[in-house]
Amino acid sequence: MLLLTCPHCGIDADETELSPGGEAHLTRHGPGATDEDVEAYLFLRDNPRGVHLERWRHANGCGKWFVAARCTVTLEVFGTYPAQTARPPQHVLDAIEAKRPGATRKLPVMEGAR
Repeated sequence: MLLLTCPHCGIDADETELSPGGEAHLTRHGPGATDEDVEAYLFLRDNPRGVHLERWRHANGCGKWFVAARCTVTLEVFGTYPAQTARPPQHVLDAIEAKRPGATRKLPVMEGAR
């Protein structure tokens, strides 16, 4: 079972108390976007084997959105943080690097941070 800690209310919630929101840190395009940009936003998602950043909503709790960094193979959770955060906080990146060296460089949100 997947257990995530809500960074807003601090409760450890199992996946039955949460609603998944898909891949985190996607770029949304405005009214002048091309058809390809809209298609990419709506339909094209990474489905990696390994470390992944995903949005979750604490549906049966405080109702707020957050991001979880976890391994899709082992379900190991590296940390959670509020969804309004533009990129993963350093303590989450450090937790990922401690267990999966080099994995943070592969995260799409980190591409511009190198």
